[in-house]
Amino acid sequence: MSNQMQLSEGDYQEWYAVAVKELGVHEQPGADNNKRVQEYFAATSLGPHTPDSVPWCSAFVNWCFNQCEIVGTDSAAARSWLAWGVPLLRPRVGCVIIFSRPLGGPASGHVGFLARVPTATAANVDVLGGNQGDRVCVAPYPTSRILGWRWPEPK
Repeated sequence: MSNQMQLSEGDYQEWYAVAVKELGVHEQPGADNNKRVQEYFAATSLGPHTPDSVPWCSAFVNWCFNQCEIVGTDSAAARSWLAWGVPLLRPRVGCVIIFSRPLGGPASGHVGFLARVPTATAANVDVLGGNQGDRVCVAPYPTSRILGWRWPEPK
């Protein structure tokens, strides 16, 4: 059996619906913290008292999965998602997509949910994620930085 999973178009991504409802959540300016962002951190080993100024893209993805009773990585590290779930043969809306960072060490990265399947020649992909411009939004990311796309383990 292959270690990659092929999915049909009918698969349902309840975690993506959860993520969509969070659009617009943003960091608080100054020393204040957005309590919702701190709830995202509660889904990681960093815990709920982490300031919203700490990168929170992975916390957001973990929180979305937790709302659907799917175990995430429990890590605030974006690249932790490379070892989670199963890799996909082809990307699909709602899959976890992991990126490298242009600046930063080999451990740095970004993670979110694929918002639209790109064409084969696309320079960018649309990602629904947290901590994108300090908020939950859909933003373009270069396809050249994609490290992988993942899906939860089948139950």
